[in-house]
Amino acid sequence: MQILTQDLREKLLANGRQQQPLRGTDGEIDFMPVVKLFTPDAGATWLLTEIDPDDPDIAFGLCDLGLGCPELGSVSLTELASVRGRLGLPVERDRHFRADRPLSAYAREAQRLGHIRA
Repeated sequence: MQILTQDLREKLLANGRQQQPLRGTDGEIDFMPVVKLFTPDAGATWLLTEIDPDDPDIAFGLCDLGLGCPELGSVSLTELASVRGRLGLPVERDRHFRADRPLSAYAREAQRLGHIRA
């Protein structure tokens, strides 16, 4: 399965273009996650909200490597495509995921719980 469909990639890039002039200001947009990625055999999860339009390999979101300390940050889509879990399974997209709140709410909950619950 392709990690990101063209439609998802376009939504992530559109969010990135909207965010770009606001980055680092009080006006940053708290987007709803566009996509949830996970390792079916390793406990890692990513909720992505945007792709950097200047570097379309870099996505931003909530990253949880399954170590008890989820954090907001950037991730390389190329690296995600190469990640394999304990059984050698690649990162997958949760095709049933539908965000119901902004990323900051997922981040607060994940930091309280020590993992993403989505």
